[in-house]
Amino acid sequence: MSGRPKSRRGARFFRGCSEEALGRASINVMLSEHENPDTNWVIRSWKITISVMFILLFLLVGLQKYVWLEETDFPQNSRRLHAVIAEYGSRLYNYQAKLRMPKEQLEFLKKESQTLENNFREILLLIEQIDALKALLRDMKEGMHNHSWNAIEDPAEEENKEEILSEEMSNLVNYVLKKLREDQVQMADYALKSAGASIIEAGTSESYKNAKAKLYWHGIGFLNYEMPPDIILQPDVHPGKCWAFPGSQGHTLIKLARKIIPTAVTMDHISEKISPSGNTSSAPKEFSVYGISKECEGEEIFLGQFIYNKGGTTVQTFELQHEVSEYLLCVKLKILSNWGHPTYTCLYRFRVHGNPGNHT
Repeated sequence: MSGRPKSRRGARFFRGCSEEALGRASINVMLSEHENPDTNWVIRSWKITISVMFILLFLLVGLQKYVWLEETDFPQNSRRLHAVIAEYGSRLYNYQAKLRMPKEQLEFLKKESQTLENNFREILLLIEQIDALKALLRDMKEGMHNHSWNAIEDPAEEENKEEILSEEMSNLVNYVLKKLREDQVQMADYALKSAGASIIEAGTSESYKNAKAKLYWHGIGFLNYEMPPDIILQPDVHPGKCWAFPGSQGHTLIKLARKIIPTAVTMDHISEKISPSGNTSSAPKEFSVYGISKECEGEEIFLGQFIYNKGGTTVQTFELQHEVSEYLLCVKLKILSNWGHPTYTCLYRFRVHGNPGNHT
């Protein structure tokens, strides 16, 4: 029994000595750190230097591996893979462009079908007129037969009369068709582009920029496209073939094919029946016309102000309200309002008529 307490006392004694020794060692280390700060800084600098050397070593090894990969066949395979991906991307763009093409062709076919429908209506109208003429001639022929029912005529003479009536009927039909094919205005157009007229861009409003009208390359829209102002100097009046400018007011300066004394102007527009939107609210309403003296650089001479009636005929001619005595080479058209479209105004064709005299 007496041996165990002695062993416990010895253990406590050694434990106390060790804790005291550790405390003294830590105090000595703290004192040494406070007493020798330069030694601490040297150790840290060595650590930083060794870390930088290890980083440089890793970079050098990576560079050697990269050079080794460049010299082997693996990069060629990766380049082939990149080439395949690029080719696939180009094929994808082409496929998207082909997907868009049917939409554009569909729009074109819709417009063409509308044009064909209008032509078909005109043909039906002509057929009705021809049938009416045939009925009129038939009634005339029956009237002649009833008038001479009691007279005995030679069959040969009766056949000659039928031939004469058929010839007259053919001549009448050809005359109607000729009148329908002729221009309704029956006056020379000195603002016709094919005759030498042109638009002076410096005196013309900017065109309307339509974000939907774009040119595409590999399926990517890169350029807006709009009809130029000189489209109004051409006789091709079809839906969409018009010069559009933003808002309800705009102007254009036209250099005529030759000097004339202007007497009248004509404005063309499409009817609501063939309009893709079903209305013609973008048609010009009020407009004024001016002559420009001194080779298109002089003062403006007021010639008249008019109203285009969208409910009337598509081709409307206006006699000028003010006469001029000098020959003019340029005419300015000012659109003052439209029929309610809030975004743009669309002008299809504008003609200028007059007396050319002997001036060129």
